[in-house]
Amino acid sequence: MAINLDKITLEKQGDSHKIDLSKGSDTQKEIIIDLNWSQEKRGFWGSLLGSSSEIDLDLGCYYELKDGQKTVIDGLQFAQGQGGARNTLTRQGRYTDTPWIWHTGDDRSGAGSGENILMNPKGLSDIKRIIVYCFIYEGVAKWTESNAVVTVKVSGNPDIVVEMGQQNSLRKFCAIAELIFEENNSITVRKLVTFHDSHGDCDKVYNWGLQWKTGSK
Repeated sequence: MAINLDKITLEKQGDSHKIDLSKGSDTQKEIIIDLNWSQEKRGFWGSLLGSSSEIDLDLGCYYELKDGQKTVIDGLQFAQGQGGARNTLTRQGRYTDTPWIWHTGDDRSGAGSGENILMNPKGLSDIKRIIVYCFIYEGVAKWTESNAVVTVKVSGNPDIVVEMGQQNSLRKFCAIAELIFEENNSITVRKLVTFHDSHGDCDKVYNWGLQWKTGSK
């Protein structure tokens, strides 16, 4: 684990860091989970060899509330008109009320602000645990070409960073980090970076018990 004043990089699987929610004012405790990636530019020969195809990464999370509710949020879940504004409960989540978690929208390129999941500080006491994941919806499973970085941001605390560009797995689904919401006004973030064949495969490994069917954007 590498630490400086601005960020903490969880380097090894199992590395963890505790976020202290008592720092800063209540209005500044919004949690932002950010996924950014970039496309490596390939030359003429790379194009001929088929290695220039763009990668479409999707950010998502499994979440469980303390009342037992649990499901997933990502761009595939709220595709085809199943999403909505932050104050409306849809497959995109809801920011202003339960589950207090909202995905800001699908990004096909990774440019700009990438993809983000927001958690409302008013509802953090209702949340039990979250597993943050990303998956390659389009493109081959070349994580080393994505330069992907996932960052957990909480005001008053250094950013927690998990770098995704160093893995060689051929599986397209990656569980990145687990967030455990503690009773002592803190959150423990633990690096996972385990690779799976699908949402359902990851579900079985981490015991979520959800039902799955094939979907598309």
